[in-house]
Amino acid sequence: MTTIFGLPAHALLVHGLVVLAPLTAGLQILCALWPAARRRFVWLVLAFSVAIVVMSPLAVSAGEWLYGREEEHSPILETHEERGEWMIYFAVGLLVVSVVLAVQHWLETRKPRKRTLLNVAVVVLAVVVGVSSMVGVVRIGHSGTEAKWGVIADG
Repeated sequence: MTTIFGLPAHALLVHGLVVLAPLTAGLQILCALWPAARRRFVWLVLAFSVAIVVMSPLAVSAGEWLYGREEEHSPILETHEERGEWMIYFAVGLLVVSVVLAVQHWLETRKPRKRTLLNVAVVVLAVVVGVSSMVGVVRIGHSGTEAKWGVIADG
């Protein structure tokens, strides 16, 4: 997939990922910390994670198509291309956390009892994967923005 209605698919898919991945990571952390949020959002978070796993390789593929259209590449574009390959790992990490949250939710509905060790492990996993995914998406996106638009703001 290289274009959607004449627009580069990469730009459209990336905008979806830039919104969906941090939103999903934040919701995962919320669901891990707060059982009431988990009961309400666990299936939405799982659906978002599946969408991210599907969209990530499509965005990378569309980006590689754009990259291949030019013969010479700036160092920042090469950095962006390298970092873009990270996204599938973040996507899979988010999916794993979503599945763990869904299993935790299922266990709570079957036999409601305290599972302190499981709860702590899920919180740690959600925070580590969520924060690293957010940082990764920002780093990937920042290098892409800089490659396309240059440095926009000093500071």
